[in-house]
Amino acid sequence: QVDWSQFIAVNGATAHPHYDPDGTAYNMGNSYSKQGESQNSSRTQSTHSVKILLGVSCTNHIHVHSKQSDNTSCFQYFIDGVHFVLGFIEQPIRLDLLAIMTSRVRGRALSKGILWEPGRDTVFHVCNKRTGELSAVRYQAKALSMFHQINAYEQDGFIVLDLCVSDDGGTIGDFLIQHMRKSGEALDEVYNAVSRPLPRRFVLPLAVAADAPAGQDLNTLPDSRAMAMKLSNGKIFCTPEDLHGTDLLDYGGLEFPQINYARYNTRKYRYFYGCGFRHLLGDSLLKVDIQTKHLKVWREPGFFPSEPVFVPAPDGTEEDDGVVLSAVITPRQEKGTFLLVLDARTFTELGRAEVPVDMPYGFHGVFNASEATPTDQH
Repeated sequence: QVDWSQFIAVNGATAHPHYDPDGTAYNMGNSYSKQGESQNSSRTQSTHSVKILLGVSCTNHIHVHSKQSDNTSCFQYFIDGVHFVLGFIEQPIRLDLLAIMTSRVRGRALSKGILWEPGRDTVFHVCNKRTGELSAVRYQAKALSMFHQINAYEQDGFIVLDLCVSDDGGTIGDFLIQHMRKSGEALDEVYNAVSRPLPRRFVLPLAVAADAPAGQDLNTLPDSRAMAMKLSNGKIFCTPEDLHGTDLLDYGGLEFPQINYARYNTRKYRYFYGCGFRHLLGDSLLKVDIQTKHLKVWREPGFFPSEPVFVPAPDGTEEDDGVVLSAVITPRQEKGTFLLVLDARTFTELGRAEVPVDMPYGFHGVFNASEATPTDQH
């Protein structure tokens, strides 16, 4: 066990570090001082396994001050690329730290300190991955709520950024324990009020000519309908494109996305996997083909799968050569928990390993191979 605070001064960090093929790890945390709150993306270098990545000193810090500094922006993920780190997506879900710290003495719920402010834009902060230099280009989009990234890569001078986003971050307040304990129509009312998370693609130009006219869409990628409009103030307003067809709405949107991370993180890719949410808990596993926007589905009534984990075939040649693993639970007394194994290409079941114990519903999973590298374990 390593105390990370001995190497980098952050008060907290995300649960989703990223890894380069050489074992370099990137993560993001927040820190607080008299000057206010800031987010810090860090780079930790090591030639060893992920278990000791935090045992070496950090060689680079990327320091980003929030543009909306009266409250802290809520974040759970950050974006990694070949030459850049999208150090911080500043979404208008704010944490009122004073309200949170005093909630107990005031007899108020901690959730009252989490604020959705749809009148504010989303801001993208882009940093050079090696130098930590903040991009001179300023990117923004309409108010959105993001929980997880799918992937990001560079193509012909653009950052292609794929996220699972919702249009209404206020629904974060619906996930309260008293709501989760409801049943029947009362629980249905809670679910129907929740904004659906949907996969969308943003395209950010890495360089913008000073003489580019305002009102011009700078996205010239032929295979993308996303827009990157230059505003009169010089900022770039990004409008995403959908990465799904209408059939995804029948499964309640998609969250907990996974890709063939070991081979396609920060690279152009075609497939991703996730959970469909026809209710407050994921009740299906989905495979999305970005090119065709076709969907493949695994679902059994009364069963609730965890986040899918893609495990590549050792001798695989195609992007979807491998299996998808998921821990599946059910409240049905006559049925039990099992580990589901799907063929990643066909999305058909290869088998299941039953476990004679009850397990709670979990968000994230990890596959540890006998000789795993950091990029295999994301």
